[in-house]
Amino acid sequence: MAVLLLIWFVVSYLLGIVFVEPLNQFHLGGFPLGFWFAQQGSIFVFIILTLVYAFGMDRIDRRHGVESAPASSDSTGFSETSE
Repeated sequence: MAVLLLIWFVVSYLLGIVFVEPLNQFHLGGFPLGFWFAQQGSIFVFIILTLVYAFGMDRIDRRHGVESAPASSDSTGFSETSE
């Protein structure tokens, strides 16, 4: 998971703040690349990181036998029993 934190740091801090000026020499979709990373690209990367983390945690849960139960349709979390 340290790799995910490193990717988060690089995208949010380095590409979005520190290296904005050099990245602005390139354009993506008509916008400077540094601006695009700060405004749009980082959001896409964060969504991908969240999905990778969730799938990774599911895999670890299955490996250790603690899979989560499917969510019930009842908002209280309790299922109705028939008597």
